[in-house]
Amino acid sequence: MTQITLALTKGRILKETLPLLKAAGIAPDEDIFSSRKLVFSTNQEGLRILILRGSDVPTYVQFGAADIGIVGKDALLEHQGDGYYEPLDLGIARCQLMTAIPVGAPPQKGRLRVATKYINIARQYYAEQGRQADLIKLYGAMELAPLLDLAHEIVDIVDTGNTLKANGLEARDMIAKISSRLIVNKAAMKTKRAEIQTIVDALAKVVATEL
Repeated sequence: MTQITLALTKGRILKETLPLLKAAGIAPDEDIFSSRKLVFSTNQEGLRILILRGSDVPTYVQFGAADIGIVGKDALLEHQGDGYYEPLDLGIARCQLMTAIPVGAPPQKGRLRVATKYINIARQYYAEQGRQADLIKLYGAMELAPLLDLAHEIVDIVDTGNTLKANGLEARDMIAKISSRLIVNKAAMKTKRAEIQTIVDALAKVVATEL
């Protein structure tokens, strides 16, 4: 029996992924949200699910610890890894990766200080803009950085924009439109092609139906 390991991203993406999987005939054998476990069997023999941080999903798939992954495009852009295909845009957990500044702040001249957890994306973005930027790595509460003069602006995920507004910030430039993607380890696609293609096709059919 071929073992297929599917890595899922915890949080909002997981909540939107599980109904897609269910529609594709895949379900964990217990309630993920009420369990502390990180590995779950499913109703499909030979298919198990891992629950990971989004930033770790590309790494697990790249190095073959997981055969398939579902992860936000922001994590893929930041990871800048190789070793996997990206065959399907699932169209869930949609948002935007944007810069944000204090409301009404004039354009910053000279060198910028930018707070973000997306260091690689931000470095590439500001280089393309021809701007010199000192990047400050933060893991959360990004909105505080401009308010406390830690940074002139931030690069972060924007969904409704309500969090920015509540903290006196406004979105400015869009860097990328984000949604969740299905990724597949390149080696696994060769050695387990039939089993993986069955999953990819089932999810593609669900996505096409929902669109």
